[in-house]
Amino acid sequence: MRTEFQAAIAQLIHEKGLPQEKVMEAVANALLAAYRKGVGGGENIRIEVERDGEVKIWSTKRVVVQVHDAAHEISLGEAQQLDEHAALGQQIDVETPEIFNRIPAQAAKQIILQRIREAEQEFLFETYKDRLDDMVVGTVLRRDERSGWVLDLGKIEGVLEDKEQIPGERLKVGQRIRVYLFDLKRSGGRGVQALASRTHRNIIKRLFELEVPEIFDGQVEIKAIAREPGSRSKVAVWARQESIDPIGACVGVRGTRINNIINELNGEKIDIILWSTDPAQFVANALSPVKPLHVELRESDHTALVEVTERQLSLAIGKEGQNARLAARLTGWRVDVVRPVERIDANAEAATTVPSAPVE
Repeated sequence: MRTEFQAAIAQLIHEKGLPQEKVMEAVANALLAAYRKGVGGGENIRIEVERDGEVKIWSTKRVVVQVHDAAHEISLGEAQQLDEHAALGQQIDVETPEIFNRIPAQAAKQIILQRIREAEQEFLFETYKDRLDDMVVGTVLRRDERSGWVLDLGKIEGVLEDKEQIPGERLKVGQRIRVYLFDLKRSGGRGVQALASRTHRNIIKRLFELEVPEIFDGQVEIKAIAREPGSRSKVAVWARQESIDPIGACVGVRGTRINNIINELNGEKIDIILWSTDPAQFVANALSPVKPLHVELRESDHTALVEVTERQLSLAIGKEGQNARLAARLTGWRVDVVRPVERIDANAEAATTVPSAPVE
């Protein structure tokens, strides 16, 4: 039986891909639980499973003159054969391999499988916890009307809820997509599941790290991201060395790098913005492709009054205010786009402006 047991342990390790120590610990705990459930007692029993699958069982017994309870007591003579320094009243561990044969086989099997499942889920949870805040490639498995799309992420499944999907993007079974992992959950019968997103702004950061070596190496840094998924994003970048053009590095030769990112995000437009330590300059840059005439920062209500020509007014604001709104999110300043004459009125009365973009 022990040989069969050792073979079964080796098979479990191979099939589950778990660290050997995890399996050994889970099996030892399961055997002890099965013994206590089937035989009763066992509070003084300790079980260990060694790396080769060999089961070691010890009973903690008190040294006495005359044994009345063999399960908990050992005579002084027997104790001194194990430890010549043993003394009356002392507690010693006695190896008791015969207990293995008293463990109910069926109960042990059920509990071992349960404990292995628990150990497997814990191992997967800890493993994938290190993958959070990262981008992975998953395969679309099926559509779940309650939770959204279910993805195959390797050893666990991912859930891409409707709210985490890029608007207008159509997925199909078997399709491979990149997703951002932002959380993990234990879902009972389905085990560990990762919560995935295609709309999280950090997926843009991970895509740039993938496509732009200068960002991956730290030569170019992403300072801020503002995103309206499926429509448009603004990404502020900065180079650690003056010799590097951060915008050129992100765009790539003939736009290859930025186009790869745009294609991955289902055609979402991306503006690359030069970050600046000067808040006024940063706001001006953030309104790209517009070139403001003047930016005045009003500290009282943290508003940037941005003066643009009449011809570029609608472009600065953007469709439904999107360009100014994204610039506000990117910079942290409320952005009011004004005509030259309106700036004077705004300073005088904190005034009426063209539609503004509050910071969100």
